[in-house]
Amino acid sequence: MFDRFFDLIRAVPVPDDAELLYGDDELGRLRERNLRRYLAVPHAPVLLLGEAPGWRGMTVTGVPFTSVREVEAGVLPGLELPPEPQAPWETSSRVVWETMREWRGPLPLSWPIYPHHPFVAGRPQTNRTPRSSEVREGAPVALELIQELGVETIVAVGRKAQGALAEAGIEAPAVRHPAQGGARMFSEQLIALNRAMLDAG
Repeated sequence: MFDRFFDLIRAVPVPDDAELLYGDDELGRLRERNLRRYLAVPHAPVLLLGEAPGWRGMTVTGVPFTSVREVEAGVLPGLELPPEPQAPWETSSRVVWETMREWRGPLPLSWPIYPHHPFVAGRPQTNRTPRSSEVREGAPVALELIQELGVETIVAVGRKAQGALAEAGIEAPAVRHPAQGGARMFSEQLIALNRAMLDAG
């Protein structure tokens, strides 16, 4: 399961200012093992679709919105850490998992519209916004995951992600991004979505 998904990730072109996270090296294989464990956990049919992996979180662990701090806290059993992680924590990861503690029922799934880590040229420990062409190239990966897991509801995490989705032909409502002062609104909007789902179900 998910073999085609990973094949599609590796088929997305990797420019000089981006990093393939699931390559055939020790760290790439660790990230892939972690992501496979994450995808195997029963999820709600809801996908929180972000923009791209951040260098402090998903680029370290291979799992969206999950940094070293969350792995050490045991939010997902069985995840591995690299011997020398490049960053100990990520703000967005903390906010997302604190919000998940209030979520009722199976948790939503998270994934970025662009699967590689985009960075400022020559500075891998930075983040940049993926280009329109990169979003279009990454969209089939997200669509494969949506189909594979039977996702029924797609929610963009932030306006940039919403715009990226629109470029890829996917219309989705947006919640506030958890970083840069958006933590409280993100949590409130996500929990409101959860309550609406429970009321409807």
